[in-house]
Amino acid sequence: MGRDRGGEKMAKAGEERAQRRGLLRALGLGTAAAAAAPALAQRADSVPSRDARKENEAQRNAARYRAESPHVQAFYRTNRYE
Repeated sequence: MGRDRGGEKMAKAGEERAQRRGLLRALGLGTAAAAAAPALAQRADSVPSRDARKENEAQRNAARYRAESPHVQAFYRTNRYE
């Protein structure tokens, strides 16, 4: 009655290895997809092409910082160091 169960143990070990490989493969594919996603997304600070075409050369070269604007004055008033 003392049957050799070495074959069963080896088969079970092979199944466990296959499951681990599948898990590692899935993790690798997920990591690759996550790394590629930002390259496809548009940057937050970029100007959409439909808006960039509407600007003429004078508008593109115009200064957009206005020191006399209320929000800039509030910023400097709030952040004064004494």
